[in-house]
Amino acid sequence: MHSSPRPTPDFAAVRTEFALPDAFPSAVLAEAARAAADRPGPGPGRRDATDIELVTIDPPGSKDLDQAVGVVRRGSGFRVYYAIADLGAVVAPGGVLDAEVRRRGQTIYLPDGSVPLHPAVLSEDAASLLPDGPRAAVLWTFDLDDAGEQVAVALERAVVRSRARLDYAGVQADVAAGRVHPALAALPELGPLRRAHAVRRGAIELELPEQEVVPDGSGGWTVRVRRRLDVESWNAEISLLTGMAAARIMLDAGVGLLRTLPAPEPDALAAFRRAARELGFGWPEDAPVAEVLAGLPADTPSALAVRRAATALLRGAGYRAFDSSAGTEPPADAGHGGIGAPYAHVTAPLRRLADRFGTEVCLAVTAGAELPDWLRTALPTVPGVMDESDGLASRVDRACLDRTEAALLSGSVGREFDAVVLRADGEAGEVYVPDPPVLAPCTGALIAGALVRVRLTAADPGTGRIEFAVS
Repeated sequence: MHSSPRPTPDFAAVRTEFALPDAFPSAVLAEAARAAADRPGPGPGRRDATDIELVTIDPPGSKDLDQAVGVVRRGSGFRVYYAIADLGAVVAPGGVLDAEVRRRGQTIYLPDGSVPLHPAVLSEDAASLLPDGPRAAVLWTFDLDDAGEQVAVALERAVVRSRARLDYAGVQADVAAGRVHPALAALPELGPLRRAHAVRRGAIELELPEQEVVPDGSGGWTVRVRRRLDVESWNAEISLLTGMAAARIMLDAGVGLLRTLPAPEPDALAAFRRAARELGFGWPEDAPVAEVLAGLPADTPSALAVRRAATALLRGAGYRAFDSSAGTEPPADAGHGGIGAPYAHVTAPLRRLADRFGTEVCLAVTAGAELPDWLRTALPTVPGVMDESDGLASRVDRACLDRTEAALLSGSVGREFDAVVLRADGEAGEVYVPDPPVLAPCTGALIAGALVRVRLTAADPGTGRIEFAVS
């Protein structure tokens, strides 16, 4: 007897369920094509920076390249160049393209393709920092001391030329072999310094298993745990450096758009402290959360449960626009609790609407210019768009993951699995099954951090519903 073929997750159904657009209107495509054909070059107000060594580092196959980076030694310290795709140079305020991207908010990623924020002629070609010629960019230049602390920052419109399109695994291999690209000469030194700085300022890094849906090599899909490489963490620190600098520019000027996350409430901190101690982790009274999390083992059952408990500290993320000249003051708590400092999105304008507006604010402020009327008027509208699109992106990502997990497990209802209890609440909770890597609800007597044997009681590929019960 032949077994039935495993169901395939239906991502088209996800697109339909969430009413994702399948194309751009013709007028939007026409405006994007005109913008792509009119590439700005160096001249007044735009520096020729094509002599700077820059590279992009992204997942393999990526074409929507927002950032190009260069990290070199400067005296006893460092100089960081961070070039960001200049969407302000190609999206005309008030045009049909501008209206469409304000409606979309951000690129929505699904395993079988994306629903892009901008037409591909821009996001994967003319505005992307591909290594096939000069590109318009906003160039951030940072000087840092020997401890990796920022001492100066500048930004300007420029024309840059990426030397290579690299991926994380390749750069990590180059670091291990001692053959780092000249543009990244000092990244292996600066990256760990910035990571240490993140812990000192209180950045909360959960480092829970990061699931992703990938092709299974046989025409279907599977789920794997994505391991973050050191190079990814180092590269992320450059983006965070830029976002924190942008936030400080905005706050000093009294106008801007912040990405905020409230600091954890005292009750939440106390509950997390109790959970960590109950799971066997000592916690000195004066130790900050960031230090405790950074010192946890990588993936022991109890450490995973502590990391899961820490998610309760990172709630309430949003966007806040402010303009003191119009009577809207910055929020009293202007920080981002997960980063440990005020923060703004400015490094991914191809994929996220807020970044174009934040960048334009920083350019105007640092040039000593008034914000243009279109920008000042638009700022209060952006948080709502971003909150809605963030929610949509999260739901789509969860739906794709749930359906893939359920498809993988659909023939295993009744089977038992080894699992780690991540959360326990009476007779219910959440478990992590390492093989295949699945996070799902579970019923029964559970103790957080315990290794348990669970039985799969439901797996519906059509809805993504998965449930386990303690065996």
